[in-house]
Amino acid sequence: MTLSIRGTEVPRLYAIVDRGGFPDQARLTAFAEELVRGGVSVLQYRNKSGDTRQMLEDAVELRRRLDSPAKLVMNDRADLCLAAEFDGLHLGQDDLSAQAARKIIGPRSWLGVSTHNPEQVREADQTPADYLAVGPVFPTTSKSNPDPVIGLEGIRRARALTGKPLVAIGGITRLNCRSVIEAGADCVAVISDLLHHPRKSAEEFFAILR
Repeated sequence: MTLSIRGTEVPRLYAIVDRGGFPDQARLTAFAEELVRGGVSVLQYRNKSGDTRQMLEDAVELRRRLDSPAKLVMNDRADLCLAAEFDGLHLGQDDLSAQAARKIIGPRSWLGVSTHNPEQVREADQTPADYLAVGPVFPTTSKSNPDPVIGLEGIRRARALTGKPLVAIGGITRLNCRSVIEAGADCVAVISDLLHHPRKSAEEFFAILR
């Protein structure tokens, strides 16, 4: 069954661009452009250490440079989602509630929520979130203090608890992504395994996940 979010089909690959991996805005935006050339249609901008000005400047430039069908999702910040005219917002467990965020971003924007255990999945399923992220599926180096690994069984348990699109995240690579989809995820979120040769890497993910 093909799932959609507000009329847009959920892709197999959800790319996350982490600002911490780039020394300047030019390299950040060039990387994002290569991902889109490789077929990426959903791209999340994540910045856990920059100040608000840097985040807004990056987001505005991404919006300008990626004037394409690609959906741009802001991590954490509802205000910057609106200011940069992004297409969606992704929330962590310590951010605004999904209910409060929906009031800010309005009814048309995408809204996602990160979850890490069955209780959080159950709770998020009852919110206005359009999709749920679940993980980390495998050990990851993208966070300094990651939540406990849930494994493929964690994906299966989450799948049984929600009918919303399920985005798996955490340590996902071209070597293990097929097993994640087979466990019940609709989509895989990837950071590290897109960093080198982004266009080629994205194309290989799509070839594997067809």
